[in-house]
Amino acid sequence: MKEVLISLESIEKVRDFVNVIAKFNTDFDITSGTKDIDAKSIVGILTLNLAKPMNLIIHDSDKMDDIIRIYNHTEEICFDNDRIYLITG
Repeated sequence: MKEVLISLESIEKVRDFVNVIAKFNTDFDITSGTKDIDAKSIVGILTLNLAKPMNLIIHDSDKMDDIIRIYNHTEEICFDNDRIYLITG
């Protein structure tokens, strides 16, 4: 299991994020405060306060290299072992 900090400040970023992680056959959760949400659920994520950073829990850390590789090939999202960075431009 791996936990990283994410920031999803808009509906568009939530949509893009879910579209990327939906490609993986592993479980992802987002925790924010006392809430624990399925990270593949756009509706679930939208119930959270998007203004605050959230914790992404990746349950199959063996997939970490694949996840990083996919994120680093998108224009607005960069991922390393500690954090997801969403680039705004």
